[in-house]
Amino acid sequence: MSSVDVTDYRPSEDETFMNPRMREYFRNKLLDWKDEILRESRMTLENLQEESQNHPDMADRASSESDRALELRTRDRQRKLIAKIDSAMKRIEDGSYGFCEETGDPIGVARLDARPTATLSLEAQELHERREKVYRDE
Repeated sequence: MSSVDVTDYRPSEDETFMNPRMREYFRNKLLDWKDEILRESRMTLENLQEESQNHPDMADRASSESDRALELRTRDRQRKLIAKIDSAMKRIEDGSYGFCEETGDPIGVARLDARPTATLSLEAQELHERREKVYRDE
C-alpha cells in the first residue's frame, strides 16, 4: 500500500473520502507519531537510568521522585496512545478507518487530521460526552 506518494499532500473534504492517497497519508501520520512516542520513551528510560542516583538532600530527593512519577505517568498515557495508534492502523488495513464506530458515517478529514485515532464522528463524540456528563451528575 505504501506505493502511493503523499509528499506535500494534505487531504481535503473535496476529494473522495478515504481514497488510497488519503489512507496512506493517515497511515504515515500514525506511524510517524508512534515513532516519535517510542523515541521519547527510549530517552526517558535513559534519563531515568542516569538519574537513579541517591540525593543526600531531602528536598532534592523529593523533587527527583516527583519528576520521576510525573514522567512515568506521562509514559503510561503514551503507552495507551500507542495501543490506539495500533488499533487505528488495523482499521486502515481493514477499510474501516475514518468511519464512525456508532453511525458508520465519515468522521471528517479535519477531525482525523487533528486526532488521527478518532473512532467517533464529532456529533457522536459530543453525544457520548453529554451522556457521560448526565450519568456523572446523577
